[in-house]
Amino acid sequence: MWMQSALVALGGATLAAAVSPLEVQGSQFVNTKSGDAFQIVGMAYQIGGSAGYDPSHGKDPLSNGDICKRDAALMQALGVNTIRVYNLDPNLNHDECASVFNAAGMYMIIDVNSPLSGESLNSGAPWESYYAGYLNRTFAIVESFKSYPNTLGFFSGNEVINDVKTGATVPPYVRAVTRDLKNYIKKHADRAIPVGYSAADVRSVLEDTWNYLQCAIDGDANDMSRADMFALNSYSWCGESTFQESGYDQLVAMFKSSSVPVFYSEFGCNTPSPRVFTEIGTIYGPQMTGVFSGGVVYEYAQEDNNYGLAKCNDDGTVELMADYATLQSQYKKVDFSTVEAVKASKSKVTAPECKASLIKEDGFSNNFTLPAVPPGAQKIIDNGVSPAPSGKIIDISDYTVSQSVKDANGKAVTNLAVKPLSDDATNTPGETGDSTTSSTSSDSSTSHNAAPTLAPQGPVSAAAMIIPAFVALCFTAGFTLI
Repeated sequence: MWMQSALVALGGATLAAAVSPLEVQGSQFVNTKSGDAFQIVGMAYQIGGSAGYDPSHGKDPLSNGDICKRDAALMQALGVNTIRVYNLDPNLNHDECASVFNAAGMYMIIDVNSPLSGESLNSGAPWESYYAGYLNRTFAIVESFKSYPNTLGFFSGNEVINDVKTGATVPPYVRAVTRDLKNYIKKHADRAIPVGYSAADVRSVLEDTWNYLQCAIDGDANDMSRADMFALNSYSWCGESTFQESGYDQLVAMFKSSSVPVFYSEFGCNTPSPRVFTEIGTIYGPQMTGVFSGGVVYEYAQEDNNYGLAKCNDDGTVELMADYATLQSQYKKVDFSTVEAVKASKSKVTAPECKASLIKEDGFSNNFTLPAVPPGAQKIIDNGVSPAPSGKIIDISDYTVSQSVKDANGKAVTNLAVKPLSDDATNTPGETGDSTTSSTSSDSSTSHNAAPTLAPQGPVSAAAMIIPAFVALCFTAGFTLI
């Protein structure tokens, strides 16, 4: 790998392997090579919103390598170590995007569903949407992403249970889809990849949803229908709130006995706007890190709902918003070296046995008899999807961003590029973006008031440390040697 890293410094391609696959140990994500618990510093990534998923035109959020390179560079400078991607087409090639995010030190959490008909569970009548054709598509998503080392996990559902009415019928089907996905992964992937659920933060059903999905049927520790992780989309912290006012204290109390990792799959209330992101210090502080495994900010690209950090234009240009700089400044207040140094717990965590007494809300399902695998689906689980999509990490010859990017002050961001990390490294706030490189269109001098802090001016990579000083200097400066 040292030789491959040196080739990067010399301007050539490399087969990067920046991140190590994570695994679930009790209520933590754990890097098995370092033995450290992992905290998600995440970003929801869905370029174009729901319109960004367009199978009829061969387009989804991870199908354009140049766009992924642009956004990975900006998120790397921000400090993101994980992206969540909602709607993907298993028939498209995602190798370049997955490889770029891998090199940038970022994991991917992948939703297996989409909003199109037949591509998700129908919360109103889940028995009508749970059939072999639907499962075949979820398995195809697994096939597409199972071989990338930076695939952190899959979500079997997103907010399908959102009130007591849906809680009466949907939970057994979510567990059934989880079971089918985990059995497929066990048979066709070379490692265990976590499968979990992303819940709506509706307090009347949240605790029951968590208990229903994390418990073990008949006390079986190897119950394949049990979720490996549980996440929630929560917007209860708004503005200058506190641990208590936001209700975060209630969530910590609720999940303190969790047998699986718990994290925010979305957070970032947009009232007031621009946002202040004062929750960051709490999410990654001592009040929460013992229970929560971080969270995913909603969202990277600005859409009509006004949650974005960056305005991504149709011509490929980007205008960073004030929220980008604010979030970055909040991350910088956190001592991530301490957060990341937490070792995995040695204590054994046992899942509760599934019993009706776990369920508190009247009308929420307490029936743990799951739907049988639908006709034709077991054959797909046994033999695999055919034809099966595939994915692999590939060489990236150039990490330079070609599109025009402006910061929140309207100044051009220059020398923007993904900084490939060394083997087994993950991105960390503050480590790949220590200085600003922005200028006006008529003045190329650097500005210390611009929003982004960008990777190209950061510390010299490990690869540059072992090659002649002149070459290292050229690489750091962004020159190409010929």
